[in-house]
Amino acid sequence: MPPRQTARRFELWAPAARDRVEIEVDGAAHLMRRDPVRPGWWRAEVPADPGRSRYGFRLDDDPLLLPDPRSPRQPEGPDGRSQLVDHGAFRWTEAGPRRQLPGSVLYELHIGTFTAEGTFDAAAARLEHLVALGVDAVELMPVCPFPGKQGWGYDGVSLWAVHEPYGGPEGLKRFVDTAHRLGLAVVLDVVHNHLGPSGNYLPRFGPYFTDSHHTPWGSAVNLDAPGSDEVRDYLVGSALAWLRDYRVDGLRLDAVHALADTRARHFLEELAAAVDALAAAEGRPLALIAESDLNDPRLTTPRRDGGFGLAAQWSDDFHHCLHSALTGEGQGYYADFAVRPLGALAKTLTGGWFHDGSWSSFRGRGHGRPLDRGRTPGHRLLGYLQTHDQIGNRARGDRISAALDPGCWPPERRWC
Repeated sequence: MPPRQTARRFELWAPAARDRVEIEVDGAAHLMRRDPVRPGWWRAEVPADPGRSRYGFRLDDDPLLLPDPRSPRQPEGPDGRSQLVDHGAFRWTEAGPRRQLPGSVLYELHIGTFTAEGTFDAAAARLEHLVALGVDAVELMPVCPFPGKQGWGYDGVSLWAVHEPYGGPEGLKRFVDTAHRLGLAVVLDVVHNHLGPSGNYLPRFGPYFTDSHHTPWGSAVNLDAPGSDEVRDYLVGSALAWLRDYRVDGLRLDAVHALADTRARHFLEELAAAVDALAAAEGRPLALIAESDLNDPRLTTPRRDGGFGLAAQWSDDFHHCLHSALTGEGQGYYADFAVRPLGALAKTLTGGWFHDGSWSSFRGRGHGRPLDRGRTPGHRLLGYLQTHDQIGNRARGDRISAALDPGCWPPERRWC
């Protein structure tokens, strides 16, 4: 098929470039010009095929061709050239379910291990099994590019692109389309609190990270230091692209307690407002679900009442008290829940959290804050017995089925 060459405006935020930015499109190099209005931005009008052209950037005298921070596709992996994607060319067959989050059963799914093939298409062929199981929504673990073929996905880079070994952009769209046709919603796990070290070229372009805060992964993503306006816009734009271009129905936000942000308007509030605006524009519900261990009701409190306005958040307390009740384990962060496991479960089910300001022996301090049960419906909390985190945190990575006889509880166990 001959290329469809049209004039396309390429834009790049690269305040770290001193004097020169060059874009190479399909092997031809072109100089970019500084944007006269937006500081740190460069732009160029270049002939390109909207769905096939491959490109990259060179900064100043560095000969290395860098992928686009907003790359829609990385067919050669995180270190290779970027490729344009014509999102309008995909033929959707379903508009998507109008399923609301409250009352839904979510199934956490890893594309690389759900089937022997480890692809979107292979996973889509088995979605009917999840429908029969009673699942309402599929929660995909992260699908951004990462080095190699297999991985959890939490060290991904190129936050606008899709891992090629899974099937790339077209594969994800076919998966979502199939899920919607079967009545399943799709929630995508996204990581804003850090990026993988391999293939991460963002610091070469600008202050995407800051040493003002430190996280378990090193320097924090820059949400409040100089240059943070553009970084926040980068993350919000990525989130909206998944919801708009791939028609996913919601996002699970990884470890939001690791988002270091001291600005008056927190990044999560800004993100939630943008997602709500997109939902109103498209006329379909879109949800943000936070993973957080803070037991902080502000995450799901409406913005008009001073909260961030997220749809829901994970409840670690529900997992911990249920796990302790079923297995009898009481080490580490299970200690407080194992004292009276069914009592802890009852408090969590009726109050939302076990630690609502109470003493946490694991932390050596008080933890959490009470939920306003009169204003916080139960569907704001997502309960679970197993997740990738809770399994991965175990020394042997064993699942709950390895600790329990499937059919009975040990009759000698004292529950409370």
